[in-house]
Amino acid sequence: MKKARYIFCGLAVMAMVARAQEKKIRKADTKFTNYSYASAIRSYEDLVADGHTEEEIFKNLGNANYYNANYDEASNWYAQLFQLGIRDIDPEYMYRYAQTLKSLKKYKVSDVWMNKFKTARSKDQRALAFDNNEDYLERIEANSGRYELKNLGLNSKVSDFAPSFYGNDLVFSTARDSGLISKNIHRWNDGAFLNLYRATGDDQGNFTALDKLDRKLNKKTHESSTAFTKDGKTMYFTRNNSDKGKFSRDEEGVSRLKIYRATFVDGEWKNIEELPFNDDSYSVAHPTLNKDETKLYFASDMPGTAGESDIFSVEINEDGTFGTPQNLGPQINTEARETFPFVTGSDILYFSSDGHPGLGGLDIFATDLKDDRGKVINVGRPLNGEEDDFSYIVNEETRTGFFASNRKGGQGNDDIYSFIEKEPLDFSCHTNITGVVKDEETGDLLADAIIKVYDTKKDLVASSQTDANGAFAMEGDCADGKYRVVASKTDYDEGDKIFTTVNAKDATGIEVVLARTDKSAPVGTDLAKYLNIEPIYFDFDKYFIREDARISLNKVLAYLNEYPNVKVRVGSHTDSRANDNYNLRLSANRAKSTAAYLVEQGIDEGRISFEGFGETQLTNDCSNGVPCTKEQHQMNRRSEFIVVE
Repeated sequence: MKKARYIFCGLAVMAMVARAQEKKIRKADTKFTNYSYASAIRSYEDLVADGHTEEEIFKNLGNANYYNANYDEASNWYAQLFQLGIRDIDPEYMYRYAQTLKSLKKYKVSDVWMNKFKTARSKDQRALAFDNNEDYLERIEANSGRYELKNLGLNSKVSDFAPSFYGNDLVFSTARDSGLISKNIHRWNDGAFLNLYRATGDDQGNFTALDKLDRKLNKKTHESSTAFTKDGKTMYFTRNNSDKGKFSRDEEGVSRLKIYRATFVDGEWKNIEELPFNDDSYSVAHPTLNKDETKLYFASDMPGTAGESDIFSVEINEDGTFGTPQNLGPQINTEARETFPFVTGSDILYFSSDGHPGLGGLDIFATDLKDDRGKVINVGRPLNGEEDDFSYIVNEETRTGFFASNRKGGQGNDDIYSFIEKEPLDFSCHTNITGVVKDEETGDLLADAIIKVYDTKKDLVASSQTDANGAFAMEGDCADGKYRVVASKTDYDEGDKIFTTVNAKDATGIEVVLARTDKSAPVGTDLAKYLNIEPIYFDFDKYFIREDARISLNKVLAYLNEYPNVKVRVGSHTDSRANDNYNLRLSANRAKSTAAYLVEQGIDEGRISFEGFGETQLTNDCSNGVPCTKEQHQMNRRSEFIVVE
């Protein structure tokens, strides 16, 4: 009795421990779902210390660290996730793991995981970009060494980023302590809320004073990433969605980002209003203006976004109203993060991305907006590194500028660095490759065909895919010579075309023709088995086509329509009941009615022959005199479809 009592008590204790563990998991999951990533990380790490190895825990630990730019920690948890050996993990984790490996300078291992990601998602823009830039490290190296960097003295021990020009001054966002005792701690990363500060500068580029912007701009929310008109009278800036200066959240508990506009009147920033294309259900952030201030560029995850965030532009009308935001398209935007745009006076767009091939985390890229082909260039080291590099701005006349990075060796989390650009990027050399892919027989244009271009060394030069109109457009290299464009598509044989470029001129009007792969069954095949359909059965002593048989017959019909050169012989059979001659006539009628059904549905009668075999080809042992069930006899009353040509 005592032993039973001890067993019962032991089971009760085990149940209590299990319930306590389940409660800890639910609590950690709630924190993660509510974007309390810093707290969620601590809770999940406690669960791992208790021996938990669940898939979701490793996923969420990886993601929470990834979103907080703790890439070395994220890499560790993603590695443990894949060590579980689960086959159906979302390929997005392969991509993120590859990105975090770059932050550890493990580029070869990262490329292994990028190739796995490419296999899983061959049409993803990031996979295509990687496929097109397998030598991306060499290309980045070729653009490296063009900058001299300096960490600014105005940085603090916390996050400082998003610089913008305001005359000689610099306005930036910072999480430094304002001196107020409050609960303004952001649950995403346990950091203080961001405010806007202004560093007063002189003609020599030195900063002599630092002041917080007034309270009308800095509320009890995040404020960041500003843009000013040249006359200094209009300001665009980013702020969390708010209600009377306090956080306002959507149904998911998220306070989205919005862009606001303010005007400088009588020495104060007034008339603060949010832009009309903001919305409580998505974020709009990081504004920047083009040279003539007729366009506003920004980052958003609004409907129409390809990834986590894309770069958009919107027209600013003369009366201050706005047009409809336009996505800058797949040459710039990927399925990952594109953010922090900046447009120079010569229409060069700089932005940060972890979707284009880079060194790890967010890298800074550039593209010439005047060129419709949109070649995207990684600006190289030392401006880019293994961590996050972002919020780039530059004065093209002086070749000086600023950006932010969370690289090691800084004063805080994110630091602002100044730079001198010793040599500009070269956007001059482009080769545009355009064409279409067609069906050989019908001439129809084929969408979603994979396009690859190879040089004479069989090295991959460019890759893309056809759009809904069967057209492709991509950028090749600038070398003269012969190239081979190869097109592939499911259910088609691979097709190619040779073209030549001279003096880096565009290669346009290329036409690649694809022939359908012949998947017709070989001679002698029974189509019923080949198509995996139910046999064509008949009732006892009958030869009419049953309703259930029409389903299978229609599948044979569809096959014959798809392969118009195939000819078949309908062979029909009976069970062993009745005499042999009667069964031979009955099976002939069954074959005839089966063939007639196909002809009535439009199949040329020259493609259909038929023959009755009576009871000579039974499928089981139910021959004359052998007792069998109705079901067993039914198995013999059938029609077959044998490919004869």
